Amino acid sequence: MNYKVLIVADEPLARRGVRARLKSFSDFTVLEDCEDGFAGLNAIRRHAPDLVFLDVQMPGLSGFEMLKRLPKSQRPFIIFLTAYDQFALRAFEEHALDYLLKPIDAERFAEAVAHRLRHLVGNLDHPTVARLMGHEFTAH
Repeated sequence: MNYKVLIVADEPLARRGVRARLKSFSDFTVLEDCEDGFAGLNAIRRHAPDLVFLDVQMPGLSGFEMLKRLPKSQRPFIIFLTAYDQFALRAFEEHALDYLLKPIDAERFAEAVAHRLRHLVGNLDHPTVARLMGHEFTAH
C-alpha cells in the first residue's frame, strides 16, 4: 500500500530534508510541501493524507493551532518537527506519533516513520487506521 504524506514546515531546508529521507521508504508518497499552517490545513482537507510531518512553530498558524481547526475525524497521523523540546508534552497530548528535534537524525527519523506508525495501526479509534490495517512498511 502507498501512504500519502504531507510536509508542513516554514523552513525550506526542513521540508527538503524530510522529503529526501522519505525516498528510502517505498511505501510513502509526498503529496505536497506546505510552507505555513494555512496551506497545510487546506492540503489536509484536499488530500486526506495518512501522515503529516508538522512543524510546531510557523508564522501565522502554528502546528497546534492548525490541529485545533481540524475535526478529530479528519486528523491524519502527525509527526511533529521542531527545534525545541519544550513542546513535546503538548505534542503527545495531541496524540502525535512522534516528536522529532531538528536537525533531524537519519536513524531517529527512520524509527519514527517505520516503527511508530506500525505500532499505531492497531489503534482502531484513529480515522486513518482503516486504510492502514494489514500493511507492512518497507525501507530500502
